[in-house]
Amino acid sequence: MNVGIIGAGIGGLASAVRMRAAGHDVHVFEANGYPGGKLHRKSLGAYRFDGGPSLFTMPHFVDELFKIAGKSPQDYFNYERSNEACRYFWEDGKQLRAPSDPELFAKEAERVFNVPAEELTDYFNHIRQIYQHSGKIFLEQSLHEAGTWLNKETVKAFLKITQYDLFKSMHEANRVRIGEPHLVQLFDRFATYNGSDPYKAPGILNVIPWLEHGFGTFFPKGGMEEIARSVYRLAKDMDVHFHFNHRVDRILHDGRSITGLVVNGKTQGFDLVISNMDIHFVYQRLLKDVSPPERILKQERSSSALVFYWGIKRTFEALGLHNIFFSERYKEEFTALFERTDLIDDPTVYIHISSKMNPSDAPDGAENWFVMVNAPHHQDQDWPKIQQKVRKQVLEKLSRHLNTAIEPLIEEERIWNPKDIEQDTLSFKGALYGNSSNSQFAAFLRHPNRSSKLKGLYFCGGSVHPGGGIPLSLLSAKITSELIQRKNPAHA
Repeated sequence: MNVGIIGAGIGGLASAVRMRAAGHDVHVFEANGYPGGKLHRKSLGAYRFDGGPSLFTMPHFVDELFKIAGKSPQDYFNYERSNEACRYFWEDGKQLRAPSDPELFAKEAERVFNVPAEELTDYFNHIRQIYQHSGKIFLEQSLHEAGTWLNKETVKAFLKITQYDLFKSMHEANRVRIGEPHLVQLFDRFATYNGSDPYKAPGILNVIPWLEHGFGTFFPKGGMEEIARSVYRLAKDMDVHFHFNHRVDRILHDGRSITGLVVNGKTQGFDLVISNMDIHFVYQRLLKDVSPPERILKQERSSSALVFYWGIKRTFEALGLHNIFFSERYKEEFTALFERTDLIDDPTVYIHISSKMNPSDAPDGAENWFVMVNAPHHQDQDWPKIQQKVRKQVLEKLSRHLNTAIEPLIEEERIWNPKDIEQDTLSFKGALYGNSSNSQFAAFLRHPNRSSKLKGLYFCGGSVHPGGGIPLSLLSAKITSELIQRKNPAHA
C-alpha cells in the first residue's frame, strides 16, 4: 500500500520504519527542514543544546525499530547508562544525588533523610507492580478497540489496577506511602513528565518514576537529537521517501475512506494516512469538513515550558547531567499553572547540562545549561514580560544555591516560551504533552490511534494515545502499526 505520513517527529519516524518494514511504500511530509520535531538541536556560538526533550529512558523501544528492520542498532545509534538519575536541591539546604538503581537510591535517601531504606524499597516494589499490571493496558494497547477489553488477561490485569491508587492523587498516595516531605515532593515531580498536576493526577501515575529508576536513565552519544537522527537514517536506508519543507494542507477523503493528501497545493493519492501532527491542528487545518471529537479536544491542556538556553563560561562540580532546584511552594506552583495559567515567583528550576556527558557541546571550561521552568500553556499571556520576570527569579535562585553570581557567566542566551513552542513545533497552545492527566479518566479521553469516521486514517505522537514523551510516542507508532496490520491483513 501507498502510505502518507504527516510529520517527521519521533512518532512519525517510527511509523515510517514500521510501515516500510511491513512492505509499504512510505512518504513522509514535514513542514520543517529537518526531522525530529521537538527532538532537535539549538546552536548558540560554540554551544550546542538539545532543543526539547532532555531525558532518555526505555531505549529498547528505539532499538526495536532497528531490529524489525533487520539492522543492528549499534550501527546507527549508541547510548550509555547513567548511574545517577538526578541531583536535587531544596531551599533548606538538603541535597540528594539520586542513583538510578532503586536499591542504591533507597540507601542514599536513608543517609540524607533518615528514612528506612526498606520503606523506599517497598515503594519501588509497589510502583513496579503498577507498571507490570498497567503497562500492557494503558501504554501498549489501544484503549478504544473492543478486542483490548475482550482479552482475559486484560480484564484480569484491569481488576488489579484498582488496587494501585487510581482514586487517590499522586501526592496523596506518596504522602501515605512515603511521608517524608522532601521525598514526597521528589516523587510528586514525576507528574511533570506528562505535563500534569500531582495534586490532581491519579496515583496510578506514580508508575512514572519506575520508568526512570526501574529501566534506568541513559544518554545518547551525540545528544538527544541523535534519537531522531538515527531513526531518520534508518528510514532513509530502507527507502522511505522524505519531503522536507512540505506542509500538508488537507487530508482528502470520500466521506468514508482516505483518498490522499494535498501537499503544498498539490494532490497526492494514498491508501493510508498516518498523522503525527497535533490532533487539534489536524481537525482545525486538515479535516475542516469532518466534525471534530469535541469532548476529547476540550480536555484540559498539559503544561508547557519556559526554557533559557545559557552558554555558561564556567564549570560547576555541584551540578550533574540533570538537576532540580525545588520551590518551597510546590502546591501553589501547580495551582498557578493549571488554574490561573500563570507562574509563581519561586518556580522549580530544572537544568540539563549535556556537556557533562558530551564535552564538545561547550567550549573548554564552560557548560551548556538548558534551564527550564514549568509554564502554563499559551493563553495570550504577555510572554516577553513574564520571561524577563522569571529570568530574574531563576538567576537569583541559582546564584543563591550555587553561591556564585550566575548572570555575569552567561556568554550566550536564547529564550523559548510557550508561544514559541506552539509556533515552532505546532503543539496546540504550546502544551508539551497534549492533554493533561489530571483525572482518573484522562487515559480514556485521549484521541484514539484510529479514526472511527474515515477508513485508512490513523494517528500517532504525543497528542494521542498513549501520551507525550519519547517512549510513549514510540509506543503510539507501534500501536498504530499493529492496528493497521489487523485492519489490513492482506497488505501487512
